[in-house]
Amino acid sequence: MTADPSPPVRLPEQPTRPTVTREYLAAAALALIDAHGLRKFSMRKLGTAGGFDPMAVYRHYADQEDLFDGVAEMLFAEVDVDTLPWDGPWQQLARDYCLRLRDTLLRHPNAVSLFATRPVRSPASIDTGVRMLTELRDAGISPAEALRITRCLREFTVGHALSVAVTKLGADRRSRKPQPGSPDYNLLAEAADATALDDHFETGLTAMLRGFEQLAR
Repeated sequence: MTADPSPPVRLPEQPTRPTVTREYLAAAALALIDAHGLRKFSMRKLGTAGGFDPMAVYRHYADQEDLFDGVAEMLFAEVDVDTLPWDGPWQQLARDYCLRLRDTLLRHPNAVSLFATRPVRSPASIDTGVRMLTELRDAGISPAEALRITRCLREFTVGHALSVAVTKLGADRRSRKPQPGSPDYNLLAEAADATALDDHFETGLTAMLRGFEQLAR
């Protein structure tokens, strides 16, 4: 077996207490995933990188999937929802939340698929959901309709981040887009050359929010 040629990972500073914490483990796991990708992650590698017995993880998380839930919660915490414009119009609140969530996820492209494939059930996430629905309810949108709106916005944002992350991680190498001047250089290829990978996000977000405004009384 050959040694892993990947560069060393800078993990968060380990707590001074004799046992690691739940938060430290999630942050360390995210650092490893950022550096090496989700497929190369293992509890053993986490323990080796952090200098502790991998079995220590199971004192805080039931299994690896449970740990990944903790990583998703760590990503959500990075959005820093408390500093969103809660006192402004709900449209601005929703826009800023989506933009901040997208930017957070794209800082961790290797972890986007992890975030996209599990619900975030942390108290902070639940509290944010309640606050969002309250804002929309106060604007005249029923709680059920408000939940549909927030789900649409979240799925659009996470799906966009996933698409961009996959491309940035190497999917663009498989592109067969014809080059300018070639016989098969068509209108689609020309339009692709005139746009950026992620410059349609705000266009779509604006269109969605304008449509949702019709649901407010």
